[in-house]
Amino acid sequence: MKGELRDENGNRSNRDGVVTLIPTAGEFVGKDFKPDEPGFQVQANKGEFSATLKSSLNAQTIRIRAIANDLEAYTQLQFETALRPSLLTGVVDIRLGARGTDYYSSFRDFLPPSKDNSTQLNVRSSVFATGAIGEWLFTGAYNSFRNLNEDCNCDNRVFRSFQFNDQNYPVYGDSSKTEVITPSTDSVYARLERSPKIPGADPDYFMWGDYTTQEFARSSQQFTSVTRQLHGFKANYSLGNLQFTGLYANNVEAFQRDTIAPDGTSGYYFLSRRLLVPGSENIAIESEELNRPGTVLERKQLNRGSDYEIDYDRGTILFREPIQRTDLDENGQVLVRRIVVTYQYKGSGSDSNIYAGRLQYNFDRTLNQESWIGTTYFQQDQGMRDFELYGADAQIALGSRGKLIAEYARSTNSSDISTKVSGSAYRIEAEGDIFPGLRGRTYYRSTDAGFANDATTSFVPGQTRYGAQLTGKISPTTNLRFQYDHEDNFGTAPQPLDTFEELFAPRTEAVPGSKVDNSLTTISAGIQQRFGKATLDVDWIHRDREDRLCVETLQCNVSTNSDQLRSQLQIPITKTLTFQALNELTLSSETDAVYPDRTGFGLNWAVLPGVNVNLAQQFFTRGQYDNNSITSLSVNGQHKLGTDTTISGRYTIFGGANELTTQGAIGLNNRWTIAPGLKLNLAYEHIFGNFFGRTATGQQFPQPFAVGQSGYSLGVGSGDSYSIGLEYTDNPKFQASARFEYRSSSSGSNAVITAGATGKISPELTALVRYQQANSSNQKLTGLGDTASLKVGLAYRDSKNDKFNALLRYEYRKNPAVIPDTVLLGSGTGSEDHTFAVEAIYAPNWQWEFYGKYALRNSTSYLAEDLVGTSTVNLAQLRSTYRLGYSMDLVGEARLISQSDYTETGFVVEAGYYLTPNLRLSAGYSFGKVDDRDFSGTRSAGGLYLGLTMKLNELFDGFGLQKIPPRQQQESTKTLVEKLKKATTGVQKTEI
Repeated sequence: MKGELRDENGNRSNRDGVVTLIPTAGEFVGKDFKPDEPGFQVQANKGEFSATLKSSLNAQTIRIRAIANDLEAYTQLQFETALRPSLLTGVVDIRLGARGTDYYSSFRDFLPPSKDNSTQLNVRSSVFATGAIGEWLFTGAYNSFRNLNEDCNCDNRVFRSFQFNDQNYPVYGDSSKTEVITPSTDSVYARLERSPKIPGADPDYFMWGDYTTQEFARSSQQFTSVTRQLHGFKANYSLGNLQFTGLYANNVEAFQRDTIAPDGTSGYYFLSRRLLVPGSENIAIESEELNRPGTVLERKQLNRGSDYEIDYDRGTILFREPIQRTDLDENGQVLVRRIVVTYQYKGSGSDSNIYAGRLQYNFDRTLNQESWIGTTYFQQDQGMRDFELYGADAQIALGSRGKLIAEYARSTNSSDISTKVSGSAYRIEAEGDIFPGLRGRTYYRSTDAGFANDATTSFVPGQTRYGAQLTGKISPTTNLRFQYDHEDNFGTAPQPLDTFEELFAPRTEAVPGSKVDNSLTTISAGIQQRFGKATLDVDWIHRDREDRLCVETLQCNVSTNSDQLRSQLQIPITKTLTFQALNELTLSSETDAVYPDRTGFGLNWAVLPGVNVNLAQQFFTRGQYDNNSITSLSVNGQHKLGTDTTISGRYTIFGGANELTTQGAIGLNNRWTIAPGLKLNLAYEHIFGNFFGRTATGQQFPQPFAVGQSGYSLGVGSGDSYSIGLEYTDNPKFQASARFEYRSSSSGSNAVITAGATGKISPELTALVRYQQANSSNQKLTGLGDTASLKVGLAYRDSKNDKFNALLRYEYRKNPAVIPDTVLLGSGTGSEDHTFAVEAIYAPNWQWEFYGKYALRNSTSYLAEDLVGTSTVNLAQLRSTYRLGYSMDLVGEARLISQSDYTETGFVVEAGYYLTPNLRLSAGYSFGKVDDRDFSGTRSAGGLYLGLTMKLNELFDGFGLQKIPPRQQQESTKTLVEKLKKATTGVQKTEI
């Protein structure tokens, strides 16, 4: 791709500069001009620049954001379906022998307790194929004896994605990576795909496997939006401008939505459920106004691995960096953060099916002028608890800088509280330039108290908001603004979760509490004036609040009228340092019941383009937060970890789920480069006084989590939190990072320690060390012991002589499975694990190969400090292979597993003969014995078996067989020196 820097008249600049590029998908390749800064940097020479973007494996339309100084521009590219040459690989294995004695099968099937060892013919196959069929690309996989996503631990994750803690040994020495392109939680994956000849259109496809629901979460959708990870059938097809998407998901488990208030640290954050369906989670950080919960102003979607890791059995989340409780937006408003997690969990009798479809007619697919109208239907059958959602939405572009969004949604569901609940939701928003210099926005949003949708952005059931905004520019240095907003709340506030039963037997929706019936009308007018480089904002705000419920004094229809003056001043001290001051002062005799007076000061230091260090101090006076204060210090921005880190582009959404405004983001990894390759991350937050206030949606209170769409009931607790982290990545042979976080409050403390290092001790020896320690970060969740883990790994690999390779691992775990609903608080309950493992492979020549592995785990559990239990598990494995020639081999292998009164042994001897390079005939003897003195006693089995293994590399009509390219015309073998000699003597000769 190529670009130009142009002036306001469209003329290309003749100056040099640096341009930052951020894609929403794909990866820029080549040298990053400034690797320590966010994004991918390229140098513009005389106003021109170019970069090479490597496409992702998925066909899609992407957006690239370009930034240079104060300039910003977008462009759009379309990755088309790559019609690759056909490829097929796989194996078919046939075995005739005693049942339950298959040494190479799953360990759980070896020597079954049923003692059924009758003769059995087993046929197993595993195959992967991809290739072009006309204009369509087929990709498929099949495994007859296990699910495609199942790993060596028998875990079956949706999308089979890897987590940070799965990457134990970085020993390959290159930049290779692994991507799963046939994810499926069952044994089959199939996808038929093509790129339609329609610019900007999504690919046409029909598939079976794991998939997301991005087509059901358009920028015009919030109430009808569905963001899920599912498995089953999905299709998408375009007929001109008409696009159809349909899906069917089977064996869907129970669905849960949890909202958690962060405490300023990385975790651990406990969810309300245990035994999550692996890979089914969606995690986002939402921000909303402190005094007006219910309308999300910012939402950042997070990625597993790069942003967090999750324990599916335990139900805990540990983020890559601390999540602070509050933030300040560009207008000085205090924002509170929420961790929003939706997921499936394994509940009894919770399997269900999902049917969904969407029709969308696209009027225009041009960048920044996208327009369409669509309708959506979604139904989940859950036996006695069904859910149905349908509606319509539209997005109409109003020029290049404006748009109209309209949406209607209707839901019907079986409630935990009553039998059937129904409700509707409406939304219409419009923004754009009324005429040059005057920009307007109007909106109307309403949700019935019975409307439900947990798979979208947070909202308040039983709330109506409407209003309008005008912003006008009357001179190059003066702006005027006016806003009218009205809000009605007529829903039911949730009850707090206080008892043990409420916390650890959670519902899918909050228990109803007290009714709310109030309204608020806000009128504001302001002016923004620039004085040189300084900017002054002054706004007059009038609030008319009415509460139609009787208060404690038995007064009804209580109303208050208040006037407040807000002033904000920004003064640049240097090119990179800005001073900010803010004051909100009540002018009327009455003070608003929700909004207090506030004074704030701050410094903003732009240490790097896109990376800011912010220091802010806020004091609250009068009103419900009188004498409270907030002190915060943080590094904000978008930053990548290093030159080899893939930037995962995604959209950050302001104002709801994919609505209003989008901008490129690359995650939460904010770093301040203090030296080449050395990066610093720091944060501090002090909150004096609790912010569990009375809002228009009800009383806020502390609780570990809020279920369903009740996150607006969470408040912010007092306390201190700070963190400091260092990261070194400049030396390719050594990289290290460390971070310390601490939170202290009246409800307890939490220390989070993370540290890791990897590097070359010698050209052959690679070392890895990683340590993690954390407690609980949820509100009111105290008394748990720290969870800690230490991993040490050594890998030996001689790239010049590959005869011997070895891996060594030690792991220490403390309280790896402690959860709030099982721990005996304050009684010294916990556990510790020590694991040691070593494995090696030695091949002195092409005929001999030896492999061995030994692992030991010692576990100690404590109950009430005086009851201690210990156990030791041993695993030993030894294999020897001898090749008599290119057609015959002999293999012998034995293993031993022992634990306390349980011992299991197994061994196998096998001879193989290659009838062809792809066909192997085998015969062998397998034997095993189990000695279980506590349960099943002693059992053993063994016998001869025959096997036939066939490698697949071709199917019908040569599909799957790589075509050999035709022989190319060869260049002359004469050396360059000979050519130069002839050229100097004037000899010219035509060469063939």
